[in-house]
Amino acid sequence: MALTPFLLKNMKKIILLTLIFTTIFSCNKVSKEEQAKIDKDLIEKYVADNDLAGEFTATGLWYDIETQGLGEQAYSNAQVTVAYTGYLLGGEQFDASSDEGITFNLNGVIDGWQEGIPKFKEGGNGKLIIPSELGYGTSKTGSIPANSVLIFDIKLITVF
Repeated sequence: MALTPFLLKNMKKIILLTLIFTTIFSCNKVSKEEQAKIDKDLIEKYVADNDLAGEFTATGLWYDIETQGLGEQAYSNAQVTVAYTGYLLGGEQFDASSDEGITFNLNGVIDGWQEGIPKFKEGGNGKLIIPSELGYGTSKTGSIPANSVLIFDIKLITVF
């Protein structure tokens, strides 16, 4: 393959620019451990600022059971109906169900829901604050930016 005179003349500049762009974009990456620490700090601040009661799980999920519920306990691969509203930490709502909720299998949702919803029984409600790794991670999804902590007000309506 023959190089054009333009490429030959500008090869050093092209290589230098490639190295600069590679360095810039690789420096902006945060390790999973660093992101987990960032998320935990953000969640702790949100909980403190909003005077919320609740607790963390070992994975970094924060949950508060406002009403436990009296029905069947959800389990990890249950079919459930849940009414919910999803927010970002800044208060921007990104999704909500109707009051009747939506029905789905817990196997098909984000890890934070797979872990958090089984904390409730039918009729129970509360809040889940999900670190980015248990949400959409480094992917931008719709109006949800990459590495976003997610907040969900949920009501577990039915466990099938």
